[in-house]
Amino acid sequence: MSNVIMYGSAILAVAVVIAMLIKKMDIKITLLLMGIILMFVGLGLGTPIGGEEFASTGAVWLDPLKVIADQFKSTISSAGFIILILGGYSAYMSAIKANNVTVSVLTKPIARIKSVYILVPLVFLLGNLLSLVVPSASNLAIILLATLYPILIQAGMSTLTAAGIIATTATIVPTPLGSDNVAIAAELAQTAEYAGMTATDYVFRYHAMVSIPTLLFMAVVHYFWQKYCDKKSKDTVADLEKIEKVEEVQGGALFRTVYAILPLLPILLLILVFALQKMTGLKIDISVEVATLFSFVIAILCELIRNRNAKATLNATESFFKGMGGSMPIVALLVAGTIFVTGLKSIGLIAALQSAMTGMQGSGMGFVLPLLLVGLTALIVLLSGSGTALFFAMVPLMVPLASAAGISVFAVSVPMGLAGNLLRAVSPVSAVVMIVAGSVKREPLAIVKRTSVPMIAGTVLMFILSVILFL
Repeated sequence: MSNVIMYGSAILAVAVVIAMLIKKMDIKITLLLMGIILMFVGLGLGTPIGGEEFASTGAVWLDPLKVIADQFKSTISSAGFIILILGGYSAYMSAIKANNVTVSVLTKPIARIKSVYILVPLVFLLGNLLSLVVPSASNLAIILLATLYPILIQAGMSTLTAAGIIATTATIVPTPLGSDNVAIAAELAQTAEYAGMTATDYVFRYHAMVSIPTLLFMAVVHYFWQKYCDKKSKDTVADLEKIEKVEEVQGGALFRTVYAILPLLPILLLILVFALQKMTGLKIDISVEVATLFSFVIAILCELIRNRNAKATLNATESFFKGMGGSMPIVALLVAGTIFVTGLKSIGLIAALQSAMTGMQGSGMGFVLPLLLVGLTALIVLLSGSGTALFFAMVPLMVPLASAAGISVFAVSVPMGLAGNLLRAVSPVSAVVMIVAGSVKREPLAIVKRTSVPMIAGTVLMFILSVILFL
């Protein structure tokens, strides 16, 4: 009977979460509520709320709230703090117009290239590079539609080819500044095997081994697919009237050089230190948050020199702290996912899954778990348009499930994270596809036709590479 209750309540909870994702309702509250309900179900099955190490409030009905409070404290002191700092820095870069300068500087050389189809892979790779500066796929698409899209059309590129490239610019560029990479690195750092792992270690040692070849492969596929689609289509007309222009930032060569570098400074510092560690054995270890705070100080000094107005410059730093607050929903999503997993543990489902995974050890079926999770990710992303919600919810489960299956956790985390970010551009209900479609006055499905082959090809390749490298 207990197994019936366990599986029944788990299936119902997962179904509710999936339904909320598809309906684009706030998934954080859903995960928290489902987690609390499952904890009480587990209590009825004889499992203590919050696990064996949890210190009860003395009132069972208040214990789930204490579990949530404890998890917030734990998350904010680790991955959550890094995410907040990154959100603050990104907001400050937008406030001082440094992001606009970076986009302008990097996109200007595109106008000099006259070969339309040579532009296809170049713009795709450039857009992925710019996602380091503007991590939101939707925001990056809006900026590129205003700055790069008119240039592409004037170069003779068809509307749908330009739209298809822009819709796929924010995908899987390897960056320690990505909140998903920060979250999984923080989870791995708590294990004995990967104790102390940083986001930089995770990205450059594991993520990049798969993501960089995949990006290059997708650039090539984009070239041939867009060329093929253009031959089959007569669509070459573009209406640029209603696409809003991004404000051009004025300044001399020194200003534009410095301010173009500022948004990329944290990751440049991390790459530099990582390279020096490998080549010279340098003992300095700069974390993501230290690199970001250092870059923030440098940016303030640059603003003081540029404006020569201390009061105005310091007042503008308020955007950093507002940006931190704007990143709080990501932290809350991490906490909500952990609470949901705690609920699943309470009813015994995680132990059952680990037992099932253990049975696969030595059977040559180690690829099944990554394949199932990538398949589930693909389904949720295509139906809901959300590329990261499921990943964040699964972060606490990756280590125990991979361990039970006898496979490397990277065989789970890398393909699942990459699949969500790749397949977002294939969903007709994703925000980025709808923004691009609305801006260029085409149907979302027409945009998806242009994005589907490169993104699906990339998903297949990254899964194969992940299996080869990590299994």
